[in-house]
Amino acid sequence: MRKLTHKEIVARQDELQKKSVTIVPLTVVLNNIRSLHNVGSIFRTADGAGVEKIWLCGITGYPPDSQITKTALGAESRVKWNHSYDAKEVLRDLKKQGYQIVLVEQTDKSISYHEFIPKGPVCLVMGNEIEGVSEELVGLSDASVEIEMAGLKNSLNVGIAFGIVAYHFRNCLKSS
Repeated sequence: MRKLTHKEIVARQDELQKKSVTIVPLTVVLNNIRSLHNVGSIFRTADGAGVEKIWLCGITGYPPDSQITKTALGAESRVKWNHSYDAKEVLRDLKKQGYQIVLVEQTDKSISYHEFIPKGPVCLVMGNEIEGVSEELVGLSDASVEIEMAGLKNSLNVGIAFGIVAYHFRNCLKSS
C-alpha cells in the first residue's frame, strides 16, 4: 500500500467526473445555520455524498460569500441550492412532492441514525447550532434521528453531524 499523490487523486477524480455521478434522492434543509463556515462545510460534504439539492432557510447565509467559499472549495457552485426565508413552506412543498422529512434532532421519538433506513426521496433537516431544529418544523417531520454521544457534550457540530447522517443515507438510498 502507498499513499496516492495529489496528482493521482486529481486524475482519479477527473475520471470519475467523466462517468455518471451518482446523485441520490436526498435534499437538505439548513434552517437558521449561523456559521457560514458550517454552511460551506455542508456544501462540500453534500457534493461528496451526491446530495441533489440544499435549501438554505431562515438566517442561513448563501452564496456568493467568501466565508462559504473558503470551506466549500467550489462545491457551492456544483450542488444545486435555493434560498427561502420560510423553512415551513419548503418542507410543506417537499412533503407534497413525496419527500420523507427526517430531522437530525433529539426528540422523544428519535432513533439512532444507523438504525434508520430512509426511503427516498428524503429531506434531511438540520437546525441551528444552539437551538437545533425549531419546534415549528418538528410537527412537519416524519421521523427524527440522532447520533449517540458517549462524552460530556450532548451534540456534535452541525457540519460533522450532517456528514455522518448524509453518508449513511447515501449508502441506504444507493442500495435501494
